[in-house]
Amino acid sequence: MSLFVSNALIAQQQEVALWDEIPGRIADADYQEEQQLEGEAIRGYNKVNVPTLSIFKPEAGKANGTAVVICPGGGYGHLAINKEGYKLAAWFAGQGVTGFVLKYRLPHDRIMKDKSIGPLQDAQRAIRYVRENAVQLGIDTAKVGIMGFSAGGHLAATASTHYADVVYENTEGVSAKPNFSILIYPVISMQEGITHQGSRDNLLGKKPTQEAVYKFSGEYQVTPETPMTFLVHATDDGAVPVENSIRYYSALKDAGVPVELHLYEDGGHGFGMGTSATNNAWPEALSLWMKKHSLITE
Repeated sequence: MSLFVSNALIAQQQEVALWDEIPGRIADADYQEEQQLEGEAIRGYNKVNVPTLSIFKPEAGKANGTAVVICPGGGYGHLAINKEGYKLAAWFAGQGVTGFVLKYRLPHDRIMKDKSIGPLQDAQRAIRYVRENAVQLGIDTAKVGIMGFSAGGHLAATASTHYADVVYENTEGVSAKPNFSILIYPVISMQEGITHQGSRDNLLGKKPTQEAVYKFSGEYQVTPETPMTFLVHATDDGAVPVENSIRYYSALKDAGVPVELHLYEDGGHGFGMGTSATNNAWPEALSLWMKKHSLITE
C-alpha cells in the first residue's frame, strides 16, 4: 500500500504490516483507527491498533547500508506521523539512510492484554523486521538504529534498554537491539515531577506500581551495553522537562556509553526538524554525529 504526505519531497513509499498475528491483541470492533488530515495529506493518527512500517528508500545507488526505525511522538495517545515521521524518513533517505516510520499501537486496555508492553512489542518487531529483510533492502544489520520524538523517544529509549526483554513469542531468532538511538525531546522518566504525565497515564495507567515506574524510567535501565545515543532538547520545553534528556545523558556517560547531547536555549516542545529558534540546527548536528560513527558516508 502506498501513501501520500504533505512534504513534496516525499515520494510514494511502501507500507508493510508489522505482524501476521498481533501479540496480546484484544478484538474490539468499535475501536477504529482515526486519521488526521491536512488537506489530502496525512498529519497524524489516533487509536492505532494495527501497526505498520512505512519504508523510505534512498535513490538507486545512494543507500549506505544504515537504517533508522522512527517512532513519532504524541503522548502515547496520538501519532504526529508526518512532522515526526515521514519528513524525517525523507530527510534520512536524502542522506543515503533507509527510513522506517513505525506506526505503533497506542496503548489502551480495550485492545491490549498488557498495554505497558504493546508499543515495545511493535518496536522490537520493527527492529527485527529490518534485520530479517536486510539483504533485499540493502541494509547492514550492524547499522540499524531507532529514533523517537517525545513519547516516541520514550519508546525508542525503552527499546534501547529493554531489547532483551521477552515481550512476545519471538520465533525470528534475530536481535531486537538497536545499534544506535536518536532521541529528540524524549520522555525518559516515569518519575513524578519529571515525567510527561499524559504519556505515563496512557502507558502505565493512573496508579502504576513503583516497580512499573522504575522499569519504564530509562535513566535507571542504562547499562554499558546500551546503544550509543544522540539527544536533543530545548531548555524551555514546557511539556517534557529538559531533565529527561539530562538524566539519560548522565546515565549513559556514567556507564561509558558514547553519547552526545544538544541543549537549546529555546524552542519549546514538538519543534520537529526545526523552527526559527536555534534548535533548527539539530539535523545538521545529527548528520555530523552519524558521519563520525560511519553511519553516513562523506
